[in-house]
Amino acid sequence: MDIANDLGLDLVEISPNASPPVCKVIDYKKYLYEQKKKQKEIKAKSAKVILKEIRLGPNIDDHDFNFKLKHAQKFLQDGAKVKVDVFFKGRSIIYKEKGEIILLRFAQELEEFGKVENLPKMEGKRMIMIIVPKK
Repeated sequence: MDIANDLGLDLVEISPNASPPVCKVIDYKKYLYEQKKKQKEIKAKSAKVILKEIRLGPNIDDHDFNFKLKHAQKFLQDGAKVKVDVFFKGRSIIYKEKGEIILLRFAQELEEFGKVENLPKMEGKRMIMIIVPKK
């Protein structure tokens, strides 16, 4: 402690359970600042996952399907995940098989751009599938 006081620094206990306890003489405020700076740098470098959503209907036409498909291709090429869902309104819920066929066809068309992360599953009035981009 005398050495730390003479130098105008702090005595920091590194390993309290060791025998004898390990301590280090450092400027504690500077140490905290550097730790914060490192955490910020790590956070900035981490990849941010973007999730884009595309909504289809159970009775979608070929032109509309291809239009949505081109948007999904662009999203996947930009590195974003794509959440494709078929929304069933009113009595169209009886066409669940149609919705699943549409989603599987969508996944098949996007096979060269991405792969299916979650297969089609029903959540309330929606059938949802997630496609992630290929590396």
